[in-house]
Amino acid sequence: MVAVSIIRPGEGELISNGPSSIRILEDGTNTAHRLGFAELVIPPHTPGPPQHRHAQHDEGFYVLSGTVRFTVGQDEHDAEAGTWVLVPPGAPHTFANPGDDPAVVLNTFTPDLYVQYFRDLKAMVESGQPMTRETMTPIWENYATEPSTEFAS
Repeated sequence: MVAVSIIRPGEGELISNGPSSIRILEDGTNTAHRLGFAELVIPPHTPGPPQHRHAQHDEGFYVLSGTVRFTVGQDEHDAEAGTWVLVPPGAPHTFANPGDDPAVVLNTFTPDLYVQYFRDLKAMVESGQPMTRETMTPIWENYATEPSTEFAS
């Protein structure tokens, strides 16, 4: 029989990068690396990463609670609970929580290659390096991601 993956509340791999945390629910192990899936918790008034673009994977965001501000190029979109945002390869984007409440987002990666990025970012933060465009760029390059230099973050 084929195994079914069940991750219960409080289970999964928890990664904290700065103020936000991500709980890996599927790292690709059970999907032949077709899908990575995580729960992202963004505290109130938390800026996101510098605007960037992915070359090899789609990234999806389903807002469960709070409001997440997505910046795509120069356009801002406030996404409240129940909103789905799909960022295809090549689209410049970032996200932040401008509100007074925590935001909780389900985050998908197809294929799953970006899950390891969060592990590498955690190691960088634990080594004492700040999360800046300069420190993040070498890690992004490992995952076919680049900063969007034409847009302010």
